[in-house]
Amino acid sequence: MTRESAVFEDEMPSSPFVKTPTMRSRAYSVSAKRLQANIGVLTSGGDAPGMNAAVRAAVVMGISLGAKVYLIREGYQGMVEGEGFIEEASWSKVSDCMHVGGTFIGTARCKEFREKPGRLRAARNLINKGITNLVVIGGDGSLTGANLFREEWPTLVEELHEKGEITSVQKEYNSHLQIVGLVGSIDNDFCGTDMTIGADTALHRILECADALKTTALSHQRTFVLEVMGRHCGYLALVAGIATAADWIFIPEDPPEDGWEEAMCEKLNQAKHMGQRLCIVVVAEGATDRHGKPISVNDVKKVITDRTNHDTRVTILGHVQRGGSPSAFDRILGTRMGAEAIAALRDSTPDTPAYVISISGNREKRVPLMEAVLKTQSVAKAVDEFRYADAIALRGKSFQNNLEIYRTLNNRSIPERATSVTDRKLSTEEQLFSKFAPGQERTQAVAIMNMGNPAPGMNAAVRAVVRTLFYEDNFKVLLVSEGFDGLMIDDVEYATWNSVSGYLGTGGSILGTNRRLPNDLKKVSVKFDELNICGLVVIGGFQAFEAVNLLTEAREDFRQFCIPMIVVPATISNSVPGCELSIGCDTALNAICRACDVIKQSAQGTRKRVFIIETFGGYCGYLATMAAMACDADDAYIHEEKFTIEDLKDDVYHIKEKIRCSDIQRGLLVRNENANENYTMEFMERMLNEEGKGAFSCRSSRLGHMQEGHHPTVYDRNYASKMGVRAGQWMVRQINDCTSVDQSTVLTITPETSVVLGMVYGKLEFIPIEKVAQDADLKLTRPKTQWWMRLRLLIRALAKHHCFELTDS
Repeated sequence: MTRESAVFEDEMPSSPFVKTPTMRSRAYSVSAKRLQANIGVLTSGGDAPGMNAAVRAAVVMGISLGAKVYLIREGYQGMVEGEGFIEEASWSKVSDCMHVGGTFIGTARCKEFREKPGRLRAARNLINKGITNLVVIGGDGSLTGANLFREEWPTLVEELHEKGEITSVQKEYNSHLQIVGLVGSIDNDFCGTDMTIGADTALHRILECADALKTTALSHQRTFVLEVMGRHCGYLALVAGIATAADWIFIPEDPPEDGWEEAMCEKLNQAKHMGQRLCIVVVAEGATDRHGKPISVNDVKKVITDRTNHDTRVTILGHVQRGGSPSAFDRILGTRMGAEAIAALRDSTPDTPAYVISISGNREKRVPLMEAVLKTQSVAKAVDEFRYADAIALRGKSFQNNLEIYRTLNNRSIPERATSVTDRKLSTEEQLFSKFAPGQERTQAVAIMNMGNPAPGMNAAVRAVVRTLFYEDNFKVLLVSEGFDGLMIDDVEYATWNSVSGYLGTGGSILGTNRRLPNDLKKVSVKFDELNICGLVVIGGFQAFEAVNLLTEAREDFRQFCIPMIVVPATISNSVPGCELSIGCDTALNAICRACDVIKQSAQGTRKRVFIIETFGGYCGYLATMAAMACDADDAYIHEEKFTIEDLKDDVYHIKEKIRCSDIQRGLLVRNENANENYTMEFMERMLNEEGKGAFSCRSSRLGHMQEGHHPTVYDRNYASKMGVRAGQWMVRQINDCTSVDQSTVLTITPETSVVLGMVYGKLEFIPIEKVAQDADLKLTRPKTQWWMRLRLLIRALAKHHCFELTDS
């Protein structure tokens, strides 16, 4: 069983963050019971990027709720050692650590803690500091140790009292120990959460190395065998396989069938025959065959070199996967988990079980710690007993979906028909009619186009749709350039397997895209007829939704639009209604984080400086809000949340006070490009320079199109591949269901055949576009309701904003 988060839901009386009706529209207060007991925060086991964000959130939220928070350095070793390792935390001690990888409070494996005498010393050290709440950040071993410590706590306290090492008052005050766990593991090997802290960053490192290898491999037509971490879990290898278009992967949960050597070499030879200059094989370090025999990268290399003439190289990434600055995803994940951990401690009673904080369906949840630990351990047991189907099922839906996507896109033989269509543009005389003799059945085509601004991952989605459709034989695939403008001038071409080969890791839109809507529906319908289009896939932003909505509304007047149509959201603005997250957002957020890290670092040379960063987003404040959370900003200004000159002045006072009273000599404000037409970035810069005279100076930076121009991150490649496969599978089902008996016509008018493919609570859903339209603000081109607005409370809380005050209720 899981318990829903009690911190960040939209309407919850138990929430510690409640908007108060003040003169200032964006002022908040904490209206919750105080945390009287002290809190200890430690990191244990292997380090993971994003741990620092979790430590920071736990410390600041604990202080905000009135508790004393202690940093326990070097994990359980520091708890056992005590003096010098347990120190009281302050806001300034944790306010500049989010961009740093690893854990700044250290982690170490502790043999003493595994024995009762060591745990007795640890208990005494905690009691001496009055610590009866622990936030433990680590893997399943660290969390298991924490739960054992909690179960033993009453007997440890009694023994210490009997020995005279603590007083009766201390015994009574410290009678119970509450524990909340956060999973920090780059392997993403913990059951009960969609993602663990550090996994996304590890995938970033893997993808960076794989992309770097690509250039040398292309030069020499080489095959690379890449080893990634994952002794007991194949998540890194699996997702890296999707993101790099690996030709073969080896993971512990799904070993290859007997005879894999021949099958793999045949697949590699087929790829070379198709003109592929680079082949990649990804091997998890814990990979085995179906009988439990280990398969190493050198084993794989030997098979390839012995059975093919491929020039093969081995690359073992090792600990580089743990290093580097955390990704935007891990910064935000650590922040959300750390804040929720404090809320869980606030709500706990002596009868409350130990919880681990998870992210499930993009929402924070509390899962009983040992329930999740035992389930995690059962995966390894299933693998050891060769129950591989059970192991995959125990990993959860996310893992199963990733495995299905990989198999769909990379682990099948290339259909012969996918290579037989001429890869060139159609001439006027060579429309699809003329490809068949008189009386022969016409070939129907699914058209794919991009609309809106370019977004990283658009191309990956196109590739996924095309290759999914190629496994069906009843239609061809048309790639339409420049949206509906290209359609009107016959700028279309047949897709082949090779025509989308380079799409996965390329940014922007190879097909080309624009924002113009299909206003002349009569001419569009004629083109649909000429090209015999039986299905339409539009990948893009708000304009993609608007375009398909127009065609859907015109179905009564034009039978050509009575076909299956689907919108795949792809925009860095995250402004498509019906979808919580669009393709491209993760890449843009990481680009903003890198820019902000560099800008903040420049302030170290010029002290007492405030920066204003302006992001894209149109009238949607998603990028500004999430970037502010990931970059430790003091505030974020967006169009959805109105602000006044008083709010700007309030930020000036806040930053002045921060610079005066702490070691942090810089400030960061993030604004959406359309936050306010009067309070522009230039106005804000001038005002802050004037009001901050003697305290700080202000500079501004408009990030512009660099937010759109990067190669897609591993998250966007994986996400786009999933959405593309699901869109292609949906299209096949709908065409089959809506085709006439004589197989000559596809015709439908049901709402379920014109949809937006949306991510909702972590699941991909096909939502009728007429339903989505009810939540669309056509004037401001954004959804009317946006899930991430509830996270804005965290920004001011973590910035220790002085208008974010603690009150009793």
